[in-house]
Amino acid sequence: MEEINLKELLDYFKDRILIIAIIVLGILVVGCFYSIFIKVPLYQSSSQVVLVSSGENGGYNTSDVSIIKSLIGTYSSIVKSDSVVDTVISNLSLDYSTNYLKGNITVSNPTDTSIIKISVTDKDSKVAAMITDEVVKVFSEEVTRIYQLQNVSVIDKAKENENPSNINVMKDIVIYLVVGLVLSLGIIFVIFYFDTTIKSTEDVENKLGLPVFGVVPRANRNKTKSKK
Repeated sequence: MEEINLKELLDYFKDRILIIAIIVLGILVVGCFYSIFIKVPLYQSSSQVVLVSSGENGGYNTSDVSIIKSLIGTYSSIVKSDSVVDTVISNLSLDYSTNYLKGNITVSNPTDTSIIKISVTDKDSKVAAMITDEVVKVFSEEVTRIYQLQNVSVIDKAKENENPSNINVMKDIVIYLVVGLVLSLGIIFVIFYFDTTIKSTEDVENKLGLPVFGVVPRANRNKTKSKK
């Protein structure tokens, strides 16, 4: 692999700063146009439920806590089960397939808690909130049916979110700038790496290993013509 002269590379970048700026600006303009005018906005609504003790005294003991934490993974899977998703689609008369709705449901569990966060993403903010609440409702009923327990309690009901979850103009601008800069520098570097032209006396000495005894200055054609 040919050794790269860093000073020469930096000078190469400096001489082509305009090309770099044009590429970065082009990607920024195209990216922002896509984010603002083409990208379909998606809205996310969330609801939180907590697994509680099902004991008669309503209190907790060490055994209850251990059992509840062990059920977190199982309950999270139930949320996105075919049984729950299909019932939600039927109850709300949604024109969605089971797999499509599953893909729009996100289930998470904050570390060391018995809380399950259920989120739904949709093109319509009202529909997203409506589906979220219905998922929580059907999920609670499914847990009761399977385990004969009523240990799911809602902490926060879903709210309509007016801000798209997949569009953040300022964040997108930063991403497009970084992508444009990396891409432009990469293109210039590739051109530099495969550029074998001789640009200076140093290039002759370094690449050909020959000493330079003299340099023929570049003639100014305009001056030559005026003398004639």
